[in-house]
Amino acid sequence: MSEVTNTTQDPFYFILTGIPGFEDSHIWISIPFFCLYTVSIVGNTTILTAIHTPPGLHQPMYLFLSMLAVTDLGLTLTTLPTVMQLFWFNIQKISFEACFAQFFFLHGFSFMESSVLLAMSFDRYVAICRPLHYATILTNEVIGRIGLAITCRCVLAVLPSLFLLKRLPFCHSHLLSHSYCLHQDMIRLVCADIRVNSWYGFGLVLLIIVMDPLLIVISYTLILKNILSTATWTERFRALNNCLSHILAVLILYVPMVGVSMTHRFAKHASPLVHVIMANVYLLAPPVMNPIIYSAKTKQIHQRITHLLLKGKAH
Repeated sequence: MSEVTNTTQDPFYFILTGIPGFEDSHIWISIPFFCLYTVSIVGNTTILTAIHTPPGLHQPMYLFLSMLAVTDLGLTLTTLPTVMQLFWFNIQKISFEACFAQFFFLHGFSFMESSVLLAMSFDRYVAICRPLHYATILTNEVIGRIGLAITCRCVLAVLPSLFLLKRLPFCHSHLLSHSYCLHQDMIRLVCADIRVNSWYGFGLVLLIIVMDPLLIVISYTLILKNILSTATWTERFRALNNCLSHILAVLILYVPMVGVSMTHRFAKHASPLVHVIMANVYLLAPPVMNPIIYSAKTKQIHQRITHLLLKGKAH
């Protein structure tokens, strides 16, 4: 404990925290975390392999799914080192530079997940409402441009908040309340005027946490309107079933994201355990659940994974 107390005064380090009140059980708590990280890495790698192993699945839907799997892998690999080294080896120190790097990739991949889901809602809209023009609207070139736009959007969204935070002095305790570096957690340790940071953060919330889901809802409103005008219930059910995986992925991302934002803003005095659980659900649920959902609900992915497994056994 003395190491932590001394290091909090060291301006070149932050101190990470595990599960409050369960420090003696970290080695046991690491088991479910390790399992979740393994499921995420294996699941998303399997999705990418199933899509890109010749003959690959080259339709726009699967290219967007590849982007989602890469994003989920990035999100997983960003938090895995600090979480597991804390649980296994009780290493709590993280340098300022490493913390800001993790901050950048963590929020960047999180925003990228939102942007990819928005792009996937556009894909579903074109597939259902403009089926005859689907192949001509969503060409490989267009999808490449969408991928580039998503990357630029997320980098340009996160970089200003990183520089705005990095210029400020951290003269309070450097003890963070999570096992990774979150902006909401780091900003509370600043002992200077943070109005610019707060306004920029508010703008970012409107741009991504509000606008992306709003545009997704608009897409599905148009899809639903189109589905209800189709002739038979069979066609309606088939169209809705094609959207189910995406709808579940949207809920798995945005429900915890909103929950984390609300608890940091309106439940500051809640138990630290509440904040830790909410943040871990927010960061682990999408990478773990997305490959499971798409493997189970997407027929072509399910068939390709089964084929790969049978092929592996044959060899």
